[in-house]
Amino acid sequence: MALVIPDILEEACSTRQALERLGSKWRILLVYGLLAGPQRHSELRRRIPGITQKMLTETLRGMEADGLVRREVLKESAPQHVEYSLTALGKTLQEPLAAICAWATATLPEGQRP
Repeated sequence: MALVIPDILEEACSTRQALERLGSKWRILLVYGLLAGPQRHSELRRRIPGITQKMLTETLRGMEADGLVRREVLKESAPQHVEYSLTALGKTLQEPLAAICAWATATLPEGQRP
C-alpha cells in the first residue's frame, strides 16, 4: 500500500486544518495534562507552568468546541466545580503524540532532551 501524502498547502485539506488546530503549544500541553485523567481548571493551571488563567480558559473552550475536551459541571451552586477530560476524539491523539516524543528523544542531542 502506497503512502498517501495530502496537499497540506491547500486550505481545504483536513490535515492542514488539524495541524492548525493543534499548532498551539497550549493545546498539546493540555492534551498531555488531560491524558492523566479528568482535572479541574486549577489543577491544570498548576501542572502547566507559564499558562495564564485567561489562556487556559480560552484554550479549553476552543478544544471543547473542536470536540477534544469535555467540560462537566460537578457542582452547580457557588463555588461551581467544573472538571475537564479528553473526549474519545481527544484520546486518539495519545499515540501520535507518543510517536513525536519518541522521535524527539531519539533525535535530539543528549543535552537538549527533555
